[in-house]
Amino acid sequence: MSPLSSILVATDFSAPSRHAAQRAAMLARSSAASLTLMHTLGGSALDDLRRWVSDDSQATSLIQAGASQRLQELADELGRTTGIHVQTHLTTGHPVDQVIKHADAVDAGLLVTGTRGAGFFRGIVIGSTAERIAKRSSHPVLMVRQLPHEPYRRILVPVDFSEGSRHAIDLARQIAPQASLVLMHAVELPYEGQMRRAGLAEHVVMRYLDAARREAQERLRELVTDAGLDLARVRMSTPSGADPWMLIVQEEQETDCDLVVIGRQGRNAVDEFFLGSTTRMVIAEGAADVLIGSRKSG
Repeated sequence: MSPLSSILVATDFSAPSRHAAQRAAMLARSSAASLTLMHTLGGSALDDLRRWVSDDSQATSLIQAGASQRLQELADELGRTTGIHVQTHLTTGHPVDQVIKHADAVDAGLLVTGTRGAGFFRGIVIGSTAERIAKRSSHPVLMVRQLPHEPYRRILVPVDFSEGSRHAIDLARQIAPQASLVLMHAVELPYEGQMRRAGLAEHVVMRYLDAARREAQERLRELVTDAGLDLARVRMSTPSGADPWMLIVQEEQETDCDLVVIGRQGRNAVDEFFLGSTTRMVIAEGAADVLIGSRKSG
């Protein structure tokens, strides 16, 4: 498991993005990683300004200077509170394009964004800048919901026993090596609906479901051993009876997890354009921070 060496955090100076910057700084301090704070001036807004203002060069320079000052002030604040050096990077253009481009240029080990993904505004997450970054990034993307007060304590890792599952476990340990883990597999019985509609006796369906759960529990134990995890610090869960995203959110809440790590590649691979439906619903409905694994190593 390679150490986390560089972190890039995108900010628009909003409260949620400040939370993301604070979490990124905490992670950078604990892992001795470099930290870059990045802000992008929207290209379309500047184009409008140039059409409306006669002395567009002066106005643009003033806007860039103001953004640069705010970026440096935030970097200095993070440096004072965490004792680390924070680099800054100011660009102009489409925010998603610029963040992805710079993450690739510096080979970021982790990309951190804020999200208004909890409470009244949680639905805004779908289609947000954070989600669009997660769709396109070849690097792990951490979506921060909560104001950070302490290192991550308990991490939920939903697994489907693919290569992406092992990568998600390694990523969780890289981000928070001292946290306890909850490994969860949502048990789904193939053709369960058809069997019930066909009138198969309930006790027979339950016997098949119990067999599927026992198999999942055995595979979870094998995964724990293969990953070299301390069994005393791992909880294994095999819930069933609802859509996987509902089971994941329920597990997150019942076990008080503060981070959910989801592998990028699985049996339902995430392609360039769409996050898997389960992942999107966990992002929209959960309360914990969400870390999406990298595409290139999945």
